Amino acid sequence: MEKLRIVFMGTPEFAVGILDTIIKNNYEVVGVITAVDKPAGRGQKIKYSAVKEYALEHNLRLLQPSNLKDETFLTELQSLNANLHVVVAFRMLPEVVWRMPKLGTFNLHASLLPNYRGAAPINWAIINGETKTGVTTFFIDDKIDTGAMILSKEIEISADENAGELHDQLMALGSSAVVETLALIEKGNVTTTIQIDHSEIKTAYKLNRENCKVDWTKSAAEIHNLIRGLSPYPSAWCFFKDKNEEWNVKLYEAKVILEQHLFEVGQIITSKKEIKVAVKDGFIQILSLQFPGKKKMLAHELLNGVTFSERAQAE
Repeated sequence: MEKLRIVFMGTPEFAVGILDTIIKNNYEVVGVITAVDKPAGRGQKIKYSAVKEYALEHNLRLLQPSNLKDETFLTELQSLNANLHVVVAFRMLPEVVWRMPKLGTFNLHASLLPNYRGAAPINWAIINGETKTGVTTFFIDDKIDTGAMILSKEIEISADENAGELHDQLMALGSSAVVETLALIEKGNVTTTIQIDHSEIKTAYKLNRENCKVDWTKSAAEIHNLIRGLSPYPSAWCFFKDKNEEWNVKLYEAKVILEQHLFEVGQIITSKKEIKVAVKDGFIQILSLQFPGKKKMLAHELLNGVTFSERAQAE
C-alpha cells in the first residue's frame, strides 16, 4: 500500500466538490493546478476560478500555468513530488504532464464513457433525452476522454430535471467515484477496461450560440429537452418578434402540452398568466424566461409589463 501524494487539476464548481471530498477523506493534496485568472462580466473584472478560490481558502499550494509545456512550470510540478494526478473538468494535458507521476493520471468525466466524450456531457445527456447517465474515472491517454476506464457509476435522469440539478447530483456521485478510485490505486487493486469505439457513440460537443438556439420546427419533447438541458447555463434562446420589434430571449423552464391545434408553428399565444409557443405536436408553455436588459422572471411576471399581439412569433 502506497501513500498517495496528489496533484489536483480542475477549474469550475464541479471540480471543487470533488477536491473538497478528497481533502475531507484525508488524502494528501500537495498541489492544485487551475486556469489563469481572466476578466469576466460587463466590468471585465478579474475573476478567480472556483478551484482557485477553494485552494486559497484551504491554503493549498496553487499553480496557474498558461502553458502546460513551460519548463518553469514542469520543474515546479516535478518538485511537488506527487505520485498521482487527479483531473476534473480541466483541459487536455500534454504527455509530459500526464506521464509524470508514478501511479499515473486519472480523470473524472461526467458521463458513462465511451458516450458523451467532450466538453458538455451533462447538457447533451439531457438535450438528447437520455434517461440515465453517470460518471466514469479513467487513466488519461493522448486523446480526449478515451483512456482505460477504472470505474463508473450510474444515475437516472428524471423527465423534468435540468442541467443544473443533474450537475449537482453528478458532483456528489463523482465525489464517491473519485474516493473509490483513490482507494483502489492506493491498495494496488486497479483493474481497467479499454473503451471500445463504435459508430453509435454520442458526443458531447462544445456548446455555442448556434446549437443553443431553439428550432421551433422540432417536436415538443426535443424542444423541452433543449431548454432543460441548457438551464440555468448557458440557456436556450430564440427571438420573439411582434409589432416590428424583436427580442433575443433566454428560456429557462418550460412544459410540454401535447395537443392538436391549427396554429402556425412558432406562433406565440398568451393569456393573462401564460405564454405558449405552438409546435407541430402541441405547445411549449414557457414558465420562466429573460428578456434583454431584464432579470430572469416567471411568465406571468413578464406579462404584467409586456403585451403580445396575435401575430407574435417565436423564431
